[in-house]
Amino acid sequence: MDKNGALTKTTKAAVLRDVLNGVIPQRMSVNGNLSINLQKGEQVVWAFPGSKYLEDKTRRQFVGSSQGVSVRVLKGVYYRVGAFKGHAVENTERVHVDTGMVIVTTKNIYFAGPQKSVRLPYSKIISFEPYSDGIGVMRDAATAKPQIFVTGDGWFTYNLVTNLSQI
Repeated sequence: MDKNGALTKTTKAAVLRDVLNGVIPQRMSVNGNLSINLQKGEQVVWAFPGSKYLEDKTRRQFVGSSQGVSVRVLKGVYYRVGAFKGHAVENTERVHVDTGMVIVTTKNIYFAGPQKSVRLPYSKIISFEPYSDGIGVMRDAATAKPQIFVTGDGWFTYNLVTNLSQI
């Protein structure tokens, strides 16, 4: 029935149209357990199963050199005289944290996976960054790092969450 994804694309377009008109779409039905606790008055708008959750991790490594000499004091005991010069090198890399379901609701963005679960209220999100296959979210926190959700359809995800955050 969903030849070449035409039905899915039509449904996504209808959901975006409803959100742009200020209407909460009622097109999503969830079969089975959602594995999240919805807040009072919160409704599921769309779910992306099989989504990846990525985070930026900063790794520090101390790089340098040492020089000096070791002096034997006793049999098996040595005294080392010398110096070490070095500096810390930081590398930031994007790491895959978990694979699960991204659930977009009227109040929050949820990620529910076997190892990690996250709830992002729209009121605590500073910015959204669109990607070709997902979306990046920056929280309003002192030590905020970008949280990336790879949903497979970055354009739809970005338009859905940015417009829902303004309702």
